[in-house]
Amino acid sequence: MYAITGITGKVGGQVSRFLMQEGQAVRAVVRDARKGVIWQNLGCDLAVADMNDARTLTAAFKGMSGVFILLPPIFDPSPNFPETRSTIAAIREALNAALPEKIVCISTIGAQAKQTNLLTQLQLMEQSLGELPMPITFLRPAWFMENCSWDVGPARDEGLIRSFLQPLDKPLPMVATADVAQTAAELLQDNCTGRRVVELEGPTRVTPNEIAATFASILGHPVQAMAVPRDTWEEIFRSQGMKYPEPRIQMLDGFNQGWIDFEQAEVSRRKGGIGIEQVLKELARGD
Repeated sequence: MYAITGITGKVGGQVSRFLMQEGQAVRAVVRDARKGVIWQNLGCDLAVADMNDARTLTAAFKGMSGVFILLPPIFDPSPNFPETRSTIAAIREALNAALPEKIVCISTIGAQAKQTNLLTQLQLMEQSLGELPMPITFLRPAWFMENCSWDVGPARDEGLIRSFLQPLDKPLPMVATADVAQTAAELLQDNCTGRRVVELEGPTRVTPNEIAATFASILGHPVQAMAVPRDTWEEIFRSQGMKYPEPRIQMLDGFNQGWIDFEQAEVSRRKGGIGIEQVLKELARGD
């Protein structure tokens, strides 16, 4: 049986479905039992646990063939990431006590970056959980194609997408969440030893201009990409309610300047099969 955290989200839910399609038993780890009912109805075992509570997590992870860890995202973390550090400590304590056979964690492209940024939270997770005694895999996916969901409305209504990824003709590594989930499900069923890093991107790299052109083809009217000026980012993010926008700004700088990138050579990376057009079509339909 495989314990899946984050099962009520897109990636965790898809990981569970891929495992069940392979005939594997799944334990849905949820904070709210009411959100687990749909998974119980699909045949999953249910464990109620909070990602900050080592005791309930230990019970959820005990006896498992594998555990899938999806760190709860914090998009506006306090300086030095105290909230994330607390969650990581609880997860580590639980895994060390439960001793599942193996672990697969969703990390990120650029987890090895030396400059502090929003993705440093995943680096902290890798550093802490990487010391556990059981086999562990850190899956480092590229920028999620589904982040373009924010662009659907402006593309449809204004013929415009506002891009923080710049320059607009720079190809960037992106990946579909379905490819991330399928890869994670495969890794959970692999036989592995020790600590490993698996990097994953889509079939081709994508520019913001190509995203705009793809939206134009899907929507049937012109769509252009516009670069959001760097000197306006802090004001924009604060107007959206962020208290500490600097890590997000640093992350975007990292992608744009190239210091957030894969660590391994291209020949060592995995590539998914889902392209940007398929994802944008699904987003435009509201799938």
